[in-house]
Amino acid sequence: MITQERLTQLLEQTQEVAKEVGAFIRKERQHFDVKKVEHKGFNDLVSYVDKEAERQIVDRLSAILPEAGFITEEGTNTTKGETYNWVIDPLDGTTNFIHNIPVFSVSIALMEGNELILGVVYEVNRHECFYAMKGGGAYCNDTRIKVSEAEQLSASLIATGFPYYNFELIDKYLATMKSLMQKTHGLRRFGSAAVDLCYVASGRTEGFFEYNLNSYDVAAGALIVKEAGGQVTDFKGGEDYVFGRNIVASNGAIHPDFLGVLAEFWS
Repeated sequence: MITQERLTQLLEQTQEVAKEVGAFIRKERQHFDVKKVEHKGFNDLVSYVDKEAERQIVDRLSAILPEAGFITEEGTNTTKGETYNWVIDPLDGTTNFIHNIPVFSVSIALMEGNELILGVVYEVNRHECFYAMKGGGAYCNDTRIKVSEAEQLSASLIATGFPYYNFELIDKYLATMKSLMQKTHGLRRFGSAAVDLCYVASGRTEGFFEYNLNSYDVAAGALIVKEAGGQVTDFKGGEDYVFGRNIVASNGAIHPDFLGVLAEFWS
């Protein structure tokens, strides 16, 4: 069992890892050659930067907590731990990175069983490190953050993601967005789910929803939202948002109405 003191130490060490790997990503972006991009699937892009960033993260975290296993996007290490597992997205927002759009991040979470206990998201371009541990509140660059106090959906700005390879559900997306456009301050699509979640946590947006995400996209950000006073569920209002491939995050106050809109189009 990891003590609170040890968890605090792990959180500090994980921030250091995320920042160091973020510096590597930032440096590589300066002379990145788009010809080196690989395709894992249609519009599912990966580069040597993703792979090397993940290798660096896995190496560092293996030394920090040897008993922990890994859930990784690029498959650098897929050995599951009995109790503890790191959940890693080395470069969340790869398409943005490739096109030099400055919204991409390093996302690292630690799970104890099925429970999130630590989360770090480092937004590379703005040098913003969002982090939280279970029961310890949420922070950005040593300043405590909290969700927005907006009480109504009509006063809310909502972030989302768009389908980029599985278009079978595109009509549901478009219908949902059409409804939300008429009921909120508007929609934003930044291109990094980890950043989207941290923007909810810091009160920049009131809500975020997306379908067809993986655990490494949302694990760290979900904990940060919750520790900032927000609410995180799946589309049905349940708890299966880390591995269930759909997530709704909000400031809490708008959550019932937010879920109500989604329920109109997602059964």
